[in-house]
Amino acid sequence: MSNGHPGAGAGTTSGAAGTFGGASAGAAGASAATAAGSDRNQSASLRRALLVLEYVRDHAAGPYGLTLTQIADALGLSKSTVLRLATPLLDTQLLARDRESGHFRLGPGALALGQAYLASLDLRTVASDEAHRLMREWGGTVHLCVPDAPHVVYIDKVENETQVRMASRIGSRAPMYCTAVGKAMLAWLPEDVVGLVVAAGLPPITARTLTEPESLRAELARIRARGYSVDDRENEPEVRCVAAPIFDHDNAVTGALSVSGLTSRVTAARVRELGPSVAAAAQRVSKILGATR
Repeated sequence: MSNGHPGAGAGTTSGAAGTFGGASAGAAGASAATAAGSDRNQSASLRRALLVLEYVRDHAAGPYGLTLTQIADALGLSKSTVLRLATPLLDTQLLARDRESGHFRLGPGALALGQAYLASLDLRTVASDEAHRLMREWGGTVHLCVPDAPHVVYIDKVENETQVRMASRIGSRAPMYCTAVGKAMLAWLPEDVVGLVVAAGLPPITARTLTEPESLRAELARIRARGYSVDDRENEPEVRCVAAPIFDHDNAVTGALSVSGLTSRVTAARVRELGPSVAAAAQRVSKILGATR
């Protein structure tokens, strides 16, 4: 009988250990579930706080901002919820609230964040993906240029090595009036820049170069209407080029993206397909740079 007692005791101890072990595992599981739930709640709160910030950004035009009621009604939230969500935004100065009226508007923290974003942007880096995509899709040579009136400066080039290479090189310059990239930028640059280009002279580079100021200005109007420019053998006798402007966060022209190729490949019919594609690529680059046009 005495031999039976230790067995019974061992069984009891084992059962107790199992009970305690099960309780520990259950507590750990509950703790993990609580933590996961807390993470989800924090994520949901962050998303809603960002909705508040975005709504103020998009609708608080002018110096007066938006009332608490306007924000709450627009987002379908209670006023107390909006106040809770806005607290960390006010603490970090992403939002500001007028002491007298209680109106919300963007704070200086939003400006600092925007400036830091813009300072991190490099046009060549931002445009690189679109330039390579255009080369793969259309097979021509892609150029990225910036204005330096009355010239353009080539700052990047993506070349299809299976085709005839273009004579352009990074760092080289070309006239604005007879290149697609130049005309794409010139179409949206101020009139005084157009005047500067005209004053510098419009000598013929090929038989198709526009050499009259009236003809150039009429061409710039057509470019603005369709959204892209065409150099139809105006700079090189056997080359067509299609370009579109790139805009910065001030909606000012900061560059242009183009696709060039021999006329045997870039036919007049193909230009009508290529133009919208280049314009769409330039627009995507512009959006990254903060343009809203």
